[in-house]
Amino acid sequence: MTAELREPDDGPWLERWLSAPRLERYLGATGGDRERALRLYDWNARISAALLRDLAHFEVAVRNAYDGALVGAAAGGSVHWTFASTAVFPPIYRTKRLRDGSTQRADINRKPREILDAAVVAAGGSSASSGKVIANLSFGFWRYLSSKAHEKALWVPYLHTAFTAKTNRVDVDARVGRLHSLRNRVAHHEPLLSNNVVGRLEDLVWVAERVDPSIARYISASSDVRALDGNRP
Repeated sequence: MTAELREPDDGPWLERWLSAPRLERYLGATGGDRERALRLYDWNARISAALLRDLAHFEVAVRNAYDGALVGAAAGGSVHWTFASTAVFPPIYRTKRLRDGSTQRADINRKPREILDAAVVAAGGSSASSGKVIANLSFGFWRYLSSKAHEKALWVPYLHTAFTAKTNRVDVDARVGRLHSLRNRVAHHEPLLSNNVVGRLEDLVWVAERVDPSIARYISASSDVRALDGNRP
């Protein structure tokens, strides 16, 4: 429970702590009530922490499922896929239209290839274990593997096997995309006042259930998100 708000004699400490623009979001949501704004800010921090816990469990489940599904994606499985970025993400050039109306040819696999190569370096180079490389890959890397750009090269031959039969790539990608956006807000301590956090938990459980129903049941049963959402100041 948030301690009772008591302004110090030397001025508004909340502005010095949070900054006036950040505090303004909470004051706006509470009609200018500073004490309630502080309780709401603390609630936001608590539900963010609960979401990070659930997202951490989810991320580990998805990345391990994808890792297992990608066996054979490079050299028939003789080389772990994390050490074969060009085989897994070969150059594929597409024409995209820029804001000024001009067009540009771009390699849509350049970024994931660079991210994977950087993770290998961060893990210690070619002698590193694949597990250490995987641990250096961000949620953003895994999030985009289900995108339309990777449908033919990754989803159809490999990634669909990470999920139960007949799981639709579009359904997975939409939910993981929303979870990725939520994670970015939480990681940057942004307000969740207008976010449907229970809906995002449902997205998380939906995907997790198609990876492994037992994982989904555990996350759902042990999550604090619903209880915190129901006790918003």
